[in-house]
Amino acid sequence: MLDYSQYGVEFLTIAFAHLIAVTSPGPDFAIVMKYSINYGKRIALLTSLGVGSAIFLHVTYALAGIGLVISTTPWLYNLLIIVASSFLLYLGFGAIRSQPVSEQKIKDSSPVRSISSKKAFLMGFLTNGINPKATLFFLALFTVVVDINTPLVIKGLYGLYMAIATAIWFCFLSLILTHKRVQHFFQANAYIFDRVMGVVMIGLALNILVNEFLL
Repeated sequence: MLDYSQYGVEFLTIAFAHLIAVTSPGPDFAIVMKYSINYGKRIALLTSLGVGSAIFLHVTYALAGIGLVISTTPWLYNLLIIVASSFLLYLGFGAIRSQPVSEQKIKDSSPVRSISSKKAFLMGFLTNGINPKATLFFLALFTVVVDINTPLVIKGLYGLYMAIATAIWFCFLSLILTHKRVQHFFQANAYIFDRVMGVVMIGLALNILVNEFLL
C-alpha cells in the first residue's frame, strides 16, 4: 500500500530545495539574462525551455545510478568539471567582448542581434546539463531525500515537477527582462550587462575549478 503522507513530505522537501536552487544566481540565470537582453522574448523563452528540459537529463542519470558513478569516479567527475568550466569560460569571454550599439538600433524595438531557435534551446540545455553543481544536487536529492523504496513512477513525477518548475521560473524571468520598458533600458546598456554577465560566467568557471582542484 502506498504511503501518500511519506511522498507528500518527500515532495515538499524536494520542492523547497529546488526552489532555493533554481532561484539562486548561477549559470542558468546568467545565460537567460544575457539572451533576454541581446535577443528578445522568443529566444529567451526558448533558452529557458532548454534549461528546463535539461532537468530530465539529470533526473534520468540520477535514477539510473549514472550520477553516482560520475561522482565516485574521479577522472570522470574531473572531466565533467573541465568541460563545464570550459563552456562557461567560452560564454564568458564571448560576452566581455560585447560592444556598444548605435542609438538608431536602440530606438528600434526589435532585438539588436539574433540567433537560431535551435541554438537558443541548445545553449540553455547545455548550460544546465553540464553544470557539475546540478549533477551533485540531483544526486543528493535522489540518494538522501528520496527513499530507496519510493516507486520509480513517483520519482519520475518528482523529476517532471522540477523540469516544469524550472522552465516556468526562467520563462517568467524572461518575460520580465523582455518587457518593453525593461528591455529598452537593458538594450541601451546592453554591452555593460553583457560584460558583467561575462565576468560572472568566468567567475563561476574559476570558482568551480578552484573549489574542485585547489581546495
